[in-house]
Amino acid sequence: MLPIHQTCQLEVTLQDHHSAIHVGSGDLPVFGTPAMIALMEKASVQLVAPHLEEGASTVGIHLDVHHTRATAIGQTVRVMATLTEVDGRKLIFDIRAEDSQGEIGHGTLERFIVYRDKFMAKLA
Repeated sequence: MLPIHQTCQLEVTLQDHHSAIHVGSGDLPVFGTPAMIALMEKASVQLVAPHLEEGASTVGIHLDVHHTRATAIGQTVRVMATLTEVDGRKLIFDIRAEDSQGEIGHGTLERFIVYRDKFMAKLA
């Protein structure tokens, strides 16, 4: 049973590898949007992984994110993923990020349940 309306939270102190410079999304030493998104996706994966069948995984299929405020490297951020809907194998998450001053990003993430062997066989 997938954990509808449950949330996974991750807290991270931002390091240089989280910066827009490092991830290639800008030239300022601030929290890069791709790094924020990666942490949001990580929270969603960690939320549902223990509840999937043997051999199953999830892949991202759609993302709508707003990065609303800058955060300096060295600050701590918290990202949250809440599973809001299950439609067959499609999972929909509310995703958020905040720092000590409040929200810095929010959006919606869709992931799809796949079976590893079958999924990878299609790529061969």
